[in-house]
Amino acid sequence: MIQLSKVTKYYKVERHRKMILDHVSMVFDTSRSYGLLGVNGAGKSTFLRLISGVELPNSGRIRTSVRISWPIGFAGGFHPAMSGRENVHFVARAYGADIRKADRFVEDFSELGEYLDVPIKTYSSGMSARLAFAVSMAIDFDVYLIDEVIAVGDVKFQMRCREAFNQRRRNAGMIVVSHSMRTIAEYCDRGGVLADGRLTMYENVNDAIANYNRLNR
Repeated sequence: MIQLSKVTKYYKVERHRKMILDHVSMVFDTSRSYGLLGVNGAGKSTFLRLISGVELPNSGRIRTSVRISWPIGFAGGFHPAMSGRENVHFVARAYGADIRKADRFVEDFSELGEYLDVPIKTYSSGMSARLAFAVSMAIDFDVYLIDEVIAVGDVKFQMRCREAFNQRRRNAGMIVVSHSMRTIAEYCDRGGVLADGRLTMYENVNDAIANYNRLNR
């Protein structure tokens, strides 16, 4: 379960406040998969960072009773001076995962080869994305947070990413942020629309998509 209790999040922009969440209270059934929709700047990525604990709300509480991933594709938690493999070991240790198992999985899945043993600061953006994706898949979570990134790299790697997601969906929930309605419809059965600090949830993801489309007219 993920429970939001009167959560408020805003940023100070010059002399104004950019409101992301305005006293939002909500419970997510983490056995389901949710699509989160909203126009650019609505705060969808911020919402995922709040859920994952990467950022804190200005007020209110977020309670979780399940293991939640960081936003997939987010590599901000990696240490740039450490090698990819060292970062894998650090993350696995932090989440109580089997280090050797995680190491083998990431080495095979990421296809980074010898670059896995060089500092991340030398990586291209594509290599960093591959590593972040592979590490996310190497650890079992109850809920996966996905921010636009469903697949990275070439076509072959994208197919592996989709296969990995489909396997995880059998036993885990997801909260997916994407501007692709096709992606939302494919991966999610419920939906929410974030606008002006309010989060409106729908039992049927198609209803969420329809409301989002109306906002974009």
